[in-house]
Amino acid sequence: MRTTPSLAALGCLVLLTSSGSAQSPPLDTAAIEQASGLKGTFSKEENVFKISKPRADVKIAVDGWQMPPFMGLTSWAAFTPAHGGQTMMMGDTVVFEDEINPAMSAALEAGLEVTALHNHFVFDQPRVLFMHIGGVGDAATLAAGVKRVYDKISEIRAAQPEPQTAFSGTKVGATNAITAEPLEAILGTKGQAKDGMFKVVLGRTATMHGTPVGKEMGVNTWAAFAGTDREAVVDGDFAMIESELQPTLKTMRSGGLNIVAIHQHMIHEQPRILFLHYWGTGEAAKLAQSLKTVVDAQTHFAN
Repeated sequence: MRTTPSLAALGCLVLLTSSGSAQSPPLDTAAIEQASGLKGTFSKEENVFKISKPRADVKIAVDGWQMPPFMGLTSWAAFTPAHGGQTMMMGDTVVFEDEINPAMSAALEAGLEVTALHNHFVFDQPRVLFMHIGGVGDAATLAAGVKRVYDKISEIRAAQPEPQTAFSGTKVGATNAITAEPLEAILGTKGQAKDGMFKVVLGRTATMHGTPVGKEMGVNTWAAFAGTDREAVVDGDFAMIESELQPTLKTMRSGGLNIVAIHQHMIHEQPRILFLHYWGTGEAAKLAQSLKTVVDAQTHFAN
């Protein structure tokens, strides 16, 4: 006589089947160590393999106290299995001011994502920031990307042991005498002129707690120019949705603009808005053209 499996038995079968199918291939920790050049540690509980590199090459004081790397001055990257046999990597990289943009370019060129750039301390000497990175793909390829970032940092410190205190490049004109009209033509919008300086603001829309917010509430991209037309400085902020961050970073770095912060300004907004602060020097028109390229890329990506 044919019997019908009980519901309990069927439930157990489903659980066993789904559990087996959900299992990911084990991490190739040897490949990660070989590609990164660093030894790591494995967490069996979370199935995560982590490599780290303490920043012991520069002495850092916080609030007048010399801070050992153990207290939060260690670069790290962690790897865990992801869907489809791939590996997910997340990490945090300790960078000094003159390392930020070369390290960021190294990460982007290696196919990694840069997801945040901010400080963890105040009253730190020299100033230290933290660049968060990530990616999904082949474990060895991701680890090799992390190595490229760490190698670029080591290269900078080998050439100059003490962090620089200023950007290299064009100096800013001693007086402010920016001509607004050419910049308005390039950027395609009217701006505000004041005391020889010039500023444009482009708004975006979002909602917070169900309430519409836009340009005047701080959801905006802006650029302010000072100095002279030939020796100018531009600084500002780009507001963007998450999917725009990586192409925006790549476009800005290829245009010679320096990234100085990536973070959020709000919580509970829809869609989520990230903010990217930047700094650049050079001819005002060339700086404006670089910014226009980013704005156009964002518009294209949003569509």
